[in-house]
Amino acid sequence: MSTVKQTSFVQVVTITSLAFVVAQLDVSIVNLALPQIAQSYQAGISTLQWVVDAYTLAFAVLMLSAGSLSDRLGALRIFQIGIVIFGIASAGCGLAGNSFSLVIFRILQGIGAATMIPSSLSLLNQAFAHEPATRARAVGLWTAAGSSALAAGPLIGGVLIHISNWRFIFYVNIPFCIAAFVLSFKLLKGAISTAAKKFDTAGQLIWMLAATLLIAAIIEWHQLGLKNPLIWGGLLLSLSFFVLFLAIEKRISYPILPLHLFNSSRFNVLLLLGGVLNGTYYGSVFVLSLYLQNVLHYPSMTAGLAFVPLTVGFVITNLLSGRVINRFGIGASIIAGLALFAVGFAGLFLAKANTPYWQLFFPFLIMPVGMGMAVPAMITGILASVEKSLSGTASAVLNTVRQTGGAIGVAAFGALAAGGSESILSAIPLIACVAILLITLTTILTIKYVRVKGS
Repeated sequence: MSTVKQTSFVQVVTITSLAFVVAQLDVSIVNLALPQIAQSYQAGISTLQWVVDAYTLAFAVLMLSAGSLSDRLGALRIFQIGIVIFGIASAGCGLAGNSFSLVIFRILQGIGAATMIPSSLSLLNQAFAHEPATRARAVGLWTAAGSSALAAGPLIGGVLIHISNWRFIFYVNIPFCIAAFVLSFKLLKGAISTAAKKFDTAGQLIWMLAATLLIAAIIEWHQLGLKNPLIWGGLLLSLSFFVLFLAIEKRISYPILPLHLFNSSRFNVLLLLGGVLNGTYYGSVFVLSLYLQNVLHYPSMTAGLAFVPLTVGFVITNLLSGRVINRFGIGASIIAGLALFAVGFAGLFLAKANTPYWQLFFPFLIMPVGMGMAVPAMITGILASVEKSLSGTASAVLNTVRQTGGAIGVAAFGALAAGGSESILSAIPLIACVAILLITLTTILTIKYVRVKGS
């Protein structure tokens, strides 16, 4: 029996998508505001990376716990809590008086996002678990909403900065949060599990330490140098904590990360795919935002408009992805998407000091077309590979890998671009090479472990 009230398809998708919209919007909307934030707080690129990655990092490190809580306490309850946290944090970001408080509220935003996303996807899966074709369509629309918000973030940010100031990029979330919270009462609370009520506190804390140390070391390595003991020490501690985390999860009976999920090669390849897609995309958009404003000297409004093809590309393929998946299968959809994604990155070799925009239009359009084709197929494959009772945990694992990959991408690609216009210009072709290499590797693994035809 479905744990969601017999509301219409449109209602379920709309309610869950509102949360994904605000969560994804805040991944990218900040990028266009970075020069203005730097000016307001006299901040360097390291501080700007923290403004971006504080959100993504909190998003990543708490996703596993949120997914576990969603399965145990009811997806709708966790969904509503996350919306409230996100709305309050957004107001705090807009009111922040200094860069430190902005980073703190960005962390709180990440906590809210981590709580909303696995539960929203779990609600979708619960509603359509016995209707694979409908679920694929619902996931495609849910992904389209989030991807469109992710791609439209720079445009919306540019418009808001043009008509007011950068603080309004956070205030814009509040109406969405209110709407999602009110509308969520149209859904019925899922049955609350009475089993495995204990919470894996040790695993969560160790995972937080491992991920935080890794991201912090990557962000600061350019400024401090790889020989600095804080950098290599942080990397070694991160690795040690990660090994300890796996040991804890293997021993206890109520892990936040059930290791048996990784017995499937297909599941593992889809996770790797998520990390590669988010890492390369988030990192490149971070650098391209700086490129448009600091190298090409576009005003914030013009830079926002320059990202319009990203929105168009995501919308087109996400809306079509459900039909493509049902006709050609998950594997074929992913491979086609990855091929287009790589072609888009190849177009970034055109980015020079005086590149006209028409030359950038092609990669700005093809990159999201490819990603928009691959992501819904990836999510559908993850949900189809686990039983319904673990859908929240499985989606949390996927989104943890995706957000961790995104944080690493911003940290690593941002470090390559640190140092002014010349550094940004030299970083872009290197970023394109790294992205194409990772995409090629992921494509090979997809061909080997994910069925090219069928689902």
